Amino acid sequence: QVQLVESGGGLVQAGGSLRLSCAASGSNFNINSMGWYRQAPGKQRELVATISSGGTTIYADSVKGRFTISRDNAKNMLYLQMNSLKPEDTAVYYCNANGRLYYSSTSRAVTYWGQGTQVTVSS
Repeated sequence: QVQLVESGGGLVQAGGSLRLSCAASGSNFNINSMGWYRQAPGKQRELVATISSGGTTIYADSVKGRFTISRDNAKNMLYLQMNSLKPEDTAVYYCNANGRLYYSSTSRAVTYWGQGTQVTVSS
């Protein structure tokens, strides 16, 4: 079983900063890409940023230059540094991990999600 646990959300004023963390735990799981997604009330979940195991990053246009995604492979940790926050960044932020789950004689591709952490930016 693999678990992703997010932390670091909260209430912040516009222009402020927050740092989200995601801890991945479990056995027989090899993580490839990880990412952050968000879902605002009444809207679909959307990509915020992803990072490959080698460190290649992709950002949504709406957060480029303000957010930075990073990971610590040795600790199975994922981070999202959010600066210059705007009210439109208000959402539940979810951690995502893609990889392979290994069994005795085979493996399969899997995707896991965290439970989400609320980020609220006041104007």
